[in-house]
Amino acid sequence: MLGVVYLGSNARTQERLKYIPGQLVRMTNAYKEAAQICTPHVANEHFLVFFERNVRSEDITAITYLRKKCRNVYIILMTDTMNQEDRDVYMKCGINDTIHQEASVTELNKKIQFISERENILFDDEAPKYGILKFKIPIWKRIFDIIFSSIAIIILSPVFILTAIAIKLESKGPILFKSKRVGTNYTIFDFLKFRSMYTDAEQRLSELSKDRNQYAEANDKEEPKATITAPLGDQAEMSMMDMGLESGMMIGDEEIMLVGDDFVVAESDFAKKKEDEINNAFVKIENDPRVTKVGRFIRKYSIDELPQLFNILKGDMSIVGNRPLPLYEAEKLTADSSIDRFMAPAGLTGLWQVEERGKGGNMSAEERKQLDITYGQTYSFILDMKIIFRTLTAFVQKENV
Repeated sequence: MLGVVYLGSNARTQERLKYIPGQLVRMTNAYKEAAQICTPHVANEHFLVFFERNVRSEDITAITYLRKKCRNVYIILMTDTMNQEDRDVYMKCGINDTIHQEASVTELNKKIQFISERENILFDDEAPKYGILKFKIPIWKRIFDIIFSSIAIIILSPVFILTAIAIKLESKGPILFKSKRVGTNYTIFDFLKFRSMYTDAEQRLSELSKDRNQYAEANDKEEPKATITAPLGDQAEMSMMDMGLESGMMIGDEEIMLVGDDFVVAESDFAKKKEDEINNAFVKIENDPRVTKVGRFIRKYSIDELPQLFNILKGDMSIVGNRPLPLYEAEKLTADSSIDRFMAPAGLTGLWQVEERGKGGNMSAEERKQLDITYGQTYSFILDMKIIFRTLTAFVQKENV
């Protein structure tokens, strides 16, 4: 049920609002009275407020009061032109939308109908029904993370200092390496590590990952290319390009060909290529030539991971959880079968790390993904303690782990 209120004193606007078909618009020029009108008397009663723009400071007071007293209002500012500063101020204090102050009866009615048709989505009391599921770290886990990381930073401070000196002496560049990583709820944060590679490592990743990625399937090189170029007439090419990949054409009686801007590809090959991208989302380079001498040592003993204790202290991640992924890996794991790994804590160590060590570092991308999902569904204090114990007893890594 949507009620409509006009808050202002413009006689021309008031006159137009009287002619809204099938709608009684209640009018007032006092914001406290408007708040009383917008107090619901029955369940699921909501209000659309047309707010006539006036003096900015007074408007901010009125809008803020309405927002504080009434959570079930949708406020439309009636205004003419606005500069960027005004837009920012009015949006910050709680405006939902704007409409020109000289809008016609038809335009006002369309706006009311638009809000009315989306009433169940726009108002707070329906938010849980339409909201996005998010993971929230348990209190016990957060308290443990703060205590553990604080003690670890103090005890390991000499290791921090010696590692920083060694990195600085061997190669030019920063001591710490920052990269954008995707953690819990697909949240992006600055992930900290001691730098173990030369400074051009990121630029060399694409050429190395083609040949040395341990997670890539062995038969990738043997598969035929999915893209098939085919000459098309100008007219046919334009019509298919306009339709994009959704378009297709039959080859013989069975195969469907998808047509893109500059290629033609069999539908089965395209589906296989997308599947391979998801299955091979993780990237790990065997015998990586980008790693420095100091980097090999600190990687072998997992010293390069120690700065993540500050990430944990900050709340970006947890001691135990699923490994935060680089953006180029996380973007390939947005299918329904993969998103559950992000509905869990992001961690310094986790289930797949200790299991991978147990397998001598031989684990497929699918196995890793399933272990991440399993941890998210079954994690507990006891499981976390087991993973920490196994991590501490197996911290000397093999070359390909």
